[in-house]
Amino acid sequence: MKEIYIIGLGNPGKRYINSRHNIGFLLLENFSKKYNSNFLLKYKLKSFFSEFQINNSTFRLFLPNTFMNNSGDAVRAIVDWYKVNLNQIFVIVDDKDLPLGKIRFRRKGSSGGHNGLKSIIEQLQTQNFKRIKIGIGSPPLIKGKNNFNTISHVLGNISLEEKLILDKVYERVIESLVQLNTKKEEYIINELNSFDKDQT
Repeated sequence: MKEIYIIGLGNPGKRYINSRHNIGFLLLENFSKKYNSNFLLKYKLKSFFSEFQINNSTFRLFLPNTFMNNSGDAVRAIVDWYKVNLNQIFVIVDDKDLPLGKIRFRRKGSSGGHNGLKSIIEQLQTQNFKRIKIGIGSPPLIKGKNNFNTISHVLGNISLEEKLILDKVYERVIESLVQLNTKKEEYIINELNSFDKDQT
């Protein structure tokens, strides 16, 4: 039985439920719902947790109950509890450097300034874990200034227009994750990285 661990990044609490920074949460909630599974809080994992089987794979989904900047605490707890090999882990995260609707699957890499990834890298002491980045587009410029309003962009709510695009993205990523038990990872990487929101 293959075990696949998927950790969606976000901030817990009603206030952030629909924010761009919570795309990791939103995607996994869709995934879990699709397979009629619910998330339950597991204190020892510092996460909400959902588990189900598809064919001969067990999918374990986690939504850290730490805030984004401390995501690494939850990932550390998960890795220690399950004695997970890091190549079984997939982290789902928003990315403001990617256009809205773009997907990037990376096997390793720096945090790119993302506090959730930064925290995971610090806790695991390595950059070698897989992440699926979902584009949220770059923040708007602050009027009259030369810098971006990053915080209000990532913590801002997803608009209806954005949601229509992101729903397609979630569907594509979920389909690809399900195929992890039957197809080679290379195939899935290519499939996600070449996804075009306008062709679906």
